Amino acid sequence: MNTGPEDATRAEAGRTVTGWTRGRRLGLDVGTARIGVASCDPDGILATPVDTIRVTDGAPGWAAEVRRLAELVEEYDAVGVVVGMPVSLKGRETASTAMARSFVAAVHTVCPELPVESVDERLTTVTAGAALHGAGRNTRQQRDVIDQAAAVVLLQAWMDSRHARR
Repeated sequence: MNTGPEDATRAEAGRTVTGWTRGRRLGLDVGTARIGVASCDPDGILATPVDTIRVTDGAPGWAAEVRRLAELVEEYDAVGVVVGMPVSLKGRETASTAMARSFVAAVHTVCPELPVESVDERLTTVTAGAALHGAGRNTRQQRDVIDQAAAVVLLQAWMDSRHARR
């Protein structure tokens, strides 16, 4: 997937585009109990919540979770996946980072052709919870919604960073 800083510039509809390849992506907020899923439109303008995958198999194999992800990739005709990497506020890796990396490895094993990128997800759950609380939602009783909202936040940030390179 052409989304790194060294991307070649390509022509699209008569204009030069850097940092974005057209197509729908899925954003994933991987946790120990749930995986929040978001999707974007093919032009990468807006991320929206999609689903919450219950973690039943978990690390190291993630069989049930990767199977459900593959279904969503097909359903949404996704060209790639963006996985949030939880790191500490100081930027250090944590046990949650290792868990997310094991999920990415499982995805690569089952779906080797699917491009998977990671993004720093510090404070996405906090941001999502605050936004939902501000909208009058009871966040204590709606963990699934928070996980989806966190996936939206991380996918939107990833898309915005790619579009800033244009």
